[in-house]
Amino acid sequence: MNIQIFGTKKCFDTKKAERYFKERKIKYQFIDLNEKALSKGELDSIKRSISLNDLFNKAGKVYKALNLEFIRSSSTREELLLNNPGLYTTPIVRNGQKATIGYHPEIWKEWE
Repeated sequence: MNIQIFGTKKCFDTKKAERYFKERKIKYQFIDLNEKALSKGELDSIKRSISLNDLFNKAGKVYKALNLEFIRSSSTREELLLNNPGLYTTPIVRNGQKATIGYHPEIWKEWE
């Protein structure tokens, strides 16, 4: 298992995800989206499991400030995601080609 957790240090669900893997002694890599954004390749890998629209934190300030509810072009939305890590719903937990968004221990248990 090669677990990566993309999130922020202040996100409660990200902390819960880290705790889940720590308690089970499963090694994981934490990537703070405030310090390092997702690369194009990482985003493409995650999009195979999660739709692009689900990645957006629609309740966030950045989403509203950029008026993303009016942008329909998927290429433009993808570009905005790559350049604005504050737009992601966190945590994004990736295990190879599989990925989840949010806190989903029932799915992570299947990965073990």
